[in-house]
Amino acid sequence: MERLGVIFAKNMKAYRRRSGLTQEKLAEKVDVSTHHIGMIELARNFPTLDLVERIAGALDIEIYRLFMEPHSPNEELEQLRQEIREDMKQLLGEYFERELAGTYLNSCLSTK
Repeated sequence: MERLGVIFAKNMKAYRRRSGLTQEKLAEKVDVSTHHIGMIELARNFPTLDLVERIAGALDIEIYRLFMEPHSPNEELEQLRQEIREDMKQLLGEYFERELAGTYLNSCLSTK
């Protein structure tokens, strides 16, 4: 098992890149120097809890994701599939609720 600081550093860098942010842009968003972000990504410095919260917010992720050991690509794909399934269920549920409400409303209006 890797040290927590190394895991955090790798995850922060990966999520930062995935978000399309440079070290400079992330530093601006969380109000620290670019050098400090670089040192965190090299696992030479470790952020305070307050900074961890700001970093997660700037990267639009849940804090715990920054501390999770990397998974195999298959595990990540399965997690993505599950998230897509949940999103689709929610979207379809909202769609059918609107359609049923509209159908009910139209039937009420046409009988009057």
